[in-house]
Amino acid sequence: MYDKFIRENITHGAFKLVHPNGDEQVYGDGPASVVWRINDTRVLSKIARNPLLNLGETYIEQGWDVEDGKLAQLLTILRTNFEDELVRRGSMAAYAAILQTWNNLDASMRNVSHHYDLDESLFRAFLDQDMHYSCAYFRTPEQTLEAAQSAKCEHIRKKLCLKPGQKVLDIGSGWGGLGLYLAEHEDVQVTGLTLSNEQLGVAKQHAIERGLDNQVEFRLEDYRNHQGEYDAVVSVGMFEHVGLRNFDGYFNKVGNLLSKDGVAMIHTIGHMDRPAATNPWIRRHIFPGGYIPAISEISAAVERSPLVFADIEVWRQHYALTLKEWNRRFQAVRSQFVRDKGERFCRIWEFYLLSCQTAFEVESLVVYQLQLSINNASVPTTRDYLYGSS
Repeated sequence: MYDKFIRENITHGAFKLVHPNGDEQVYGDGPASVVWRINDTRVLSKIARNPLLNLGETYIEQGWDVEDGKLAQLLTILRTNFEDELVRRGSMAAYAAILQTWNNLDASMRNVSHHYDLDESLFRAFLDQDMHYSCAYFRTPEQTLEAAQSAKCEHIRKKLCLKPGQKVLDIGSGWGGLGLYLAEHEDVQVTGLTLSNEQLGVAKQHAIERGLDNQVEFRLEDYRNHQGEYDAVVSVGMFEHVGLRNFDGYFNKVGNLLSKDGVAMIHTIGHMDRPAATNPWIRRHIFPGGYIPAISEISAAVERSPLVFADIEVWRQHYALTLKEWNRRFQAVRSQFVRDKGERFCRIWEFYLLSCQTAFEVESLVVYQLQLSINNASVPTTRDYLYGSS
């Protein structure tokens, strides 16, 4: 069954499939660039029953391997040739998205803890020195991760149009890197909100170490419970956890927290095409309750809020470069985590990093930076201010 399906659908690239008994088949045109080795005779039928879930499941169960560390190359070939055929679109996908992201206050706390309250040493192993767990901004592909993350913070700083002494709210402040950067470079007061106890502890310690604990306050608090008025609201990599049914409430809350002349900047992964449900493997193992929005879903929710769009910027390929570097750093210490947490744990993390990398390389994922305001005169009328020396 799978043989006919593969042969009829593979039009880009080629790979060699090696069965447990040693039999080999080559699929695609030209020389096979990847050797996909099946370790269990049941693997291919299991994948065929539910490819979007079971490709990853059988990998973490050691049902298959890829020779010479070419997992990313295999995933690229599979995505390029088969993903559009397999991903379900339309009204059922939108309905599924609502059911999968019913993120009330308690569920949001559990979902965040599932991922972000893992051992801090794991994240320190592959993130940059300031622990930014979001897409970096690569001015060139050769830039270091540290330089690209600093460039991201600087780009956001300019988009927020800050002045010394202003108040900034960082929704989903993570390990605190962005909030501390803004405080250092603009002399602003920053309040950061997180639902992760691990992140909260690290962020507070970093603020003390950098002498900014009187200028930056980090809190364990859901944005829905927060009160105040701010000159700027920023949120990086958090909107993906809001949940589709909460989009209206989210943008209305941002509007209520923002001063009449303030600026908000929301940085989120998004689809370039129609709405789709979250990949089931990612939902099970990495981000329960997560949802990647289409721009149509975002714009509809913004239209129902007090906010207006000042600018929308689309980052293409930047997250692929970020994930590629994260995986390179993870692989450098992989053996340590095999000893501490086991082979299954490491397979989950490398499959997560590389499947996401290839999604940004060859599929429809991008990063949207949404610049929002209440007063449409709050932001300069051209982008010149972003690219000068100031």
